[in-house]
Amino acid sequence: MSQDRKSSDRQNEAGQQDLLGSIEQLASQEVPEGVDRRTFFMRSALIGATAVILARPVSAQERADRSVGTPPTPQLSPTLNVVKVQKGPVLTTLDEFYKVGPGPSSSHTIGPMRITYDFYQRCTKLPEDQLARATALKVYLFGSLSATGKGHGTERAALAGLVGKEPATVDPAFLDSLRDMPDQSFPVKLGSKTVNVTLKDVVFDATEGNFPHPNTMTVKLMAGNDVLLEQEYYSVGGGFIEWKGYTPPKKNPPKYPFATMKELRQHAEQNKLSIADVVLANEMAIPGRSKDEVYAFIDKITGAMVAIVKSGLNAPEGSLLPGPIKLQSKAGTVYKRAQDDQFQSDRGIGTLAAYALAGSEENGRGHLVVTAPTGGSAGVLPALVYGLGEGGRKLPQGKIRQGMLAAAAIGYLCKHNATLSAAEGGCQAEIGVASAMAAAMIAAAYDASPRVTENAAESALEHHLGMTCDPVAGYVQVPCIERCAFGAVKAWTAWAIASNEIESRHRVDLDATITAMAQTAKDMNSKYKETSEAGLALSVTLC
Repeated sequence: MSQDRKSSDRQNEAGQQDLLGSIEQLASQEVPEGVDRRTFFMRSALIGATAVILARPVSAQERADRSVGTPPTPQLSPTLNVVKVQKGPVLTTLDEFYKVGPGPSSSHTIGPMRITYDFYQRCTKLPEDQLARATALKVYLFGSLSATGKGHGTERAALAGLVGKEPATVDPAFLDSLRDMPDQSFPVKLGSKTVNVTLKDVVFDATEGNFPHPNTMTVKLMAGNDVLLEQEYYSVGGGFIEWKGYTPPKKNPPKYPFATMKELRQHAEQNKLSIADVVLANEMAIPGRSKDEVYAFIDKITGAMVAIVKSGLNAPEGSLLPGPIKLQSKAGTVYKRAQDDQFQSDRGIGTLAAYALAGSEENGRGHLVVTAPTGGSAGVLPALVYGLGEGGRKLPQGKIRQGMLAAAAIGYLCKHNATLSAAEGGCQAEIGVASAMAAAMIAAAYDASPRVTENAAESALEHHLGMTCDPVAGYVQVPCIERCAFGAVKAWTAWAIASNEIESRHRVDLDATITAMAQTAKDMNSKYKETSEAGLALSVTLC
């Protein structure tokens, strides 16, 4: 017998032993709750056998995970509250979720500006003898904030917060002045001491490292070489911020606790409520607000969205957006030409796309936007708010309110079980979630059942899975602006399908799709997560 044949026999024998061992392990393994036993063992055995054939070992746990079809969620630092809260019911509220602030990115402008404004307030509360020694304020950007911060205007937003300006009320002209006159110096009054700050005090530090979150930054108050006050912060997506040692505010328990869409829908169906009704009850219970207070906030946010779309539509046609791309605005042009389309359906698609372009171009200008759920996706939901309201269908404000509540529920679930951060999950976490929220909004505004509302949101999210974040030159313009238009149109398409299909025959539920988004985020190469290191950011040449 040849040496090769003997070697082959030994390998086959070893393979058989591995397979037998796998089967023995499998036989003793507990079948997860809710999983068909026969299907579980068949899938697991097939995975084990394939591993033996391919000479690639697969652990019993890996076989179990793959058999059940439930992948692990993305791994961030377990100390982050955004990770901790995933273990309990959703406690996010509207005023936390829908934020007004300067574009072009909730995580790269609104978040950092909220962070430095928070640090500024902390500094003002220090003892007078410490403030008397202060000589400088410094900001250090890490990870994605450092990699694409220049294109996002992160340094301008960070400086604005340091000088005491709030995201929701800052004049966009002030931020524009920082871009046009970058050498300005601003006095910051701290007690009896005045510290001058400039854009040079915002440092683009390491882009790679073992950070608790991809959007990490540190702010320091200095006395020469001594540090008087230092805090590490994280911009965790959607304008939400945390810091090292963060303790979330105390909240009341929700009336209808849910952590999944299945639980949310069960509350609605068992109590004969809509998705919006369930969310409204929680919005009242968790922070202790009245229905009128909740509605007043929604009206404030939808009013801002309408104003943003109108502002974008009225911008000079062909005007250049800031940055080296020299991208010309086209929302107004698309809108006007869409009105002349021969077919009504084409007019509708073109008009809705124009509304989304208008909101997204305002974001690209660095003007005020609403996170829904983020700045980069801030054209999607406003397009539907305006299109369902005064810009199109003329639905009453009460229906818009219902839609906004349902939309928030979808955003809450994506934040709770996956991510809203493109730096963590790619653009699927921004445009995908925004489109899902918009689809749910349309459904709720038209009094759809809880199942149809879920189906619409699921379809919209499903067909954004895997979308990367590759902004050209680090600016939230290409491909981001047009993605908002596609996200809005996809939301309408999702609603059209969900409202016309037999709802019980929809085969994919929203929870499974959110899990898929989380797993895709985990597996996605970091080059495609808001770093401008791959994709269009490399293939597009700027002249």
